[in-house]
Amino acid sequence: MLRLPNFNYVRPRSLKEAARVLADLGPEAMAVAGGTDVYPKMKRGQFTPRYLVSLRRLQELRGIGPEGKRGMWIGAGETLTAVSQNSTVNKYFPALANGAALVSTPQLRNMGTIGGNILVDTRCNYYDQTFFWRQAVGFCIKKDGQICLVAPKSSKCLAIFSSDTAPVLSSLGAIASLVGPQGRRRVPFAELYRDDGIDFMTKRGDEVLQGIIIPRKAFGYRNIYLKLRRRGSFDFPVLGVAGTMGFGKDGTCLHARIVLTAVSSWPVVVDAAAQQLEGKKVTREAIEAAAEAAAKVSHPLDNADMEYWYRKRMTRVYVRRALASLSGIET
Repeated sequence: MLRLPNFNYVRPRSLKEAARVLADLGPEAMAVAGGTDVYPKMKRGQFTPRYLVSLRRLQELRGIGPEGKRGMWIGAGETLTAVSQNSTVNKYFPALANGAALVSTPQLRNMGTIGGNILVDTRCNYYDQTFFWRQAVGFCIKKDGQICLVAPKSSKCLAIFSSDTAPVLSSLGAIASLVGPQGRRRVPFAELYRDDGIDFMTKRGDEVLQGIIIPRKAFGYRNIYLKLRRRGSFDFPVLGVAGTMGFGKDGTCLHARIVLTAVSSWPVVVDAAAQQLEGKKVTREAIEAAAEAAAKVSHPLDNADMEYWYRKRMTRVYVRRALASLSGIET
């Protein structure tokens, strides 16, 4: 049986105090809310903090509702269950409700937060193992080793980003509200991540994700999220496709965005797919061209479930399905 190592548990009384504690303790501290990813990785020796800073009871991280004239606010501390069952989210952003509902299992969704899913650590078959397994096969560059075991000649870690909610929020043009010792800053989701399996966030270690703002214009977008995994529950995605489209009165596509997850170390925004759709009437041929553009930038590796060639092929299929659903065109 794997057991949690010893650690110090810090319970700040405010968001400002939490950011200050994280800044004071530095690399030895980690923030924790639901703990559905943090605690298992501590048991496996992937995370080794001496201090855990609890965000669980901070009311500043709660709430789902209007954000003035900006759009909609979703507190990072809201559980995935709360997000998936919220009536406003389901009405205007069914992709986000679906993405949150597809994370793991009901028990874990009751504990896990949307903030935790947005910031979830990257994954890899060589990394997500017990300490003893990793010691036997040889440690990887992401933890205690010198090379990437997926691609030994690579100069960086190629672990994959596997959040279900982050690609949806990126496709909606959402903004992350971060709070640190220097104050608050707002970062578009397109700028929140970087293509690096280890250092995949632009969020600083002493910053806390307070919540998400979905802009008002996104209320007029059609949106969808499709997830590929081996089992119908529990599994992380081996491919996720988030899509949004906005149409004019004459049926012209005014806005399109496709975002892929689980094919790289960050959510991949497929600009080339949007270019095939925006400014024109959507046709079967345009959908096929957009799906092909997505497949070209999808580069899954042999570091997750299922064969990588199959996951790449499914990118084309899932993007085609998503766009057909959004546009109401049968392909």
